Amino acid sequence: MKNIRFVILMLSVLAVTSCDKFLDKKPLDQFTDDNFWTSETNVQTFANNFYDEFTGYGNAGGSGVFYFQTLNDNQASSGFAQWTYQNVPASVSLWSSNYTALRRANLMIARIPGIASMSDASKNNWIGVARLYRALKHYQLVRAFGDIIYVDKVLDVNDEDKELYLYGARQDRDLVMDKVLEDLNFAVTNITMNATSRVLFNANVANAIKSEICLYEGTFCKYRSTADGQKAPDAARANKFLNEAKTASLALMNNSMFALNSSYQANYNSDDLKDNKEMILYKHYATGYLVHSTISYTCSSTMQHGMSKAAFDSYLFKDGKPRATTSEDNTDHPVYDATNQELSIKNLLSVRDPRLAAAIDPVLMYRGNGYIRFAGMETTSSTGYGVYKFDNSKFATQYRNQSSSNYSDAPIYWLANIYLNYAEACAELGSISQSDLDNSINKLRTRAGMPHLTTSPAADPANNMGVSALIWEIRRERRVELMYDNNDRYWSLIRWHQLDKLDTQNYPDLVKGAYVMDDPIMADPNANKPAVTADGYIDASQGLKRTYNAKHYLYPIPSGQIDLYEAVGKTLTQNYGW
Repeated sequence: MKNIRFVILMLSVLAVTSCDKFLDKKPLDQFTDDNFWTSETNVQTFANNFYDEFTGYGNAGGSGVFYFQTLNDNQASSGFAQWTYQNVPASVSLWSSNYTALRRANLMIARIPGIASMSDASKNNWIGVARLYRALKHYQLVRAFGDIIYVDKVLDVNDEDKELYLYGARQDRDLVMDKVLEDLNFAVTNITMNATSRVLFNANVANAIKSEICLYEGTFCKYRSTADGQKAPDAARANKFLNEAKTASLALMNNSMFALNSSYQANYNSDDLKDNKEMILYKHYATGYLVHSTISYTCSSTMQHGMSKAAFDSYLFKDGKPRATTSEDNTDHPVYDATNQELSIKNLLSVRDPRLAAAIDPVLMYRGNGYIRFAGMETTSSTGYGVYKFDNSKFATQYRNQSSSNYSDAPIYWLANIYLNYAEACAELGSISQSDLDNSINKLRTRAGMPHLTTSPAADPANNMGVSALIWEIRRERRVELMYDNNDRYWSLIRWHQLDKLDTQNYPDLVKGAYVMDDPIMADPNANKPAVTADGYIDASQGLKRTYNAKHYLYPIPSGQIDLYEAVGKTLTQNYGW
């Protein structure tokens, strides 16, 4: 696909400007909207542009959607993560880029029926791919902005109804999401090609995307609140989407093509995921072809975005119990190693869910006391907890600690996500059985070496979300299994209506780090050392605070878009609180 990026770039321009009619005579040596849509090969080439949607670990020096997304309670940014927007911006790339992407999808949907050389099955396959992409783009807009302008056609300057799209009112987000579900179901039914691929669009990818979107919509509609400027909860609507999430998840869970990989960490630090049966869709990297920088940001001189104390405490102990009720040693104090002059947390990791040891380093690292994980540079973390999950000691040093040199593959959709989606959908529907748990979450726990979850778990005193003990444990499982992944934690807090949990004053543990007072450096008044809280934990707040406001459930509509409406005597409404 990367060998045809020049063509894709041309097609991107074509997609945005196809309605322009400035030339009377079309160039004979260039693609135009009139001469491009002639073959299935051209359609496939055009659709290849859709793969750029999946950022994975990013490209070259750019950041991806793993590790770098720190607006959550799992990580504390080395620079402190404030709300995405504090004031109304003139423009928002998410708004503009998604509408550009929607034009591409709608152009493809509109042009395919006129290609005589394609069979009906082929046409439906590629229309399904475009509708899947269109569903994903509308979902991302709704998730961020709520009510939006729904676009299901290619606009032309001569269209009589173009004003409805260009300057029309924002449509109710529920109606938009109903249209999204229609697109998803069409895609699941009609995408028939590449059935066994793990790097191309197919029905499996469509079901994975449907599973994610329908779980989001179902839980969002169940927990939303008019007190925060949203619509009232809608139980019937929630159940409809939760059942759709179950259906999509089961289609993948019952597919013999997929099975859990034996190693949790290998899903994140492998040089090639092609033989990993857990993968539904992954992004392949290779030196000299496509590289990223995610590993290097966790083992170079740049301070890491460390795991928060809140996240550390969310991991169960090996007896399957939380810190408040475990029979294991529940201290969170490290052991000082005088020989190496470092604080070791091997004692803490030995009694915890093994996924914690896969996520962080066994030694604390912080300002004044860095850590050299291998024959590379000394690194530090904003919280003391180093991010280890993406590193691989089998890679040569230059492919680990050098920016734009990492070539490990990135998971995009994989079976663990689907198990989590399924279990949560069942629990939210109130119809979960022990068999449901054993066929989903308990498979993840078996891989991790943890006791199984039952339908009647003991209450955890830390449960602060007002949900049942079972739903609390399912949410915990999602948190630890997907630690650092896709900013899943942030969007989960949105859909659970728990965004207030990101208020640093009410929940200080989300900007706290490790306990470091047993390091002699902390008693040295002249030493370069981290800021600490009164009780001896690293303070990663940078002296700043993040205060919850209900308006942050949605991003503001860009003021530039509002101005465009006003210029033609129209009104584009702003979101609640902005």
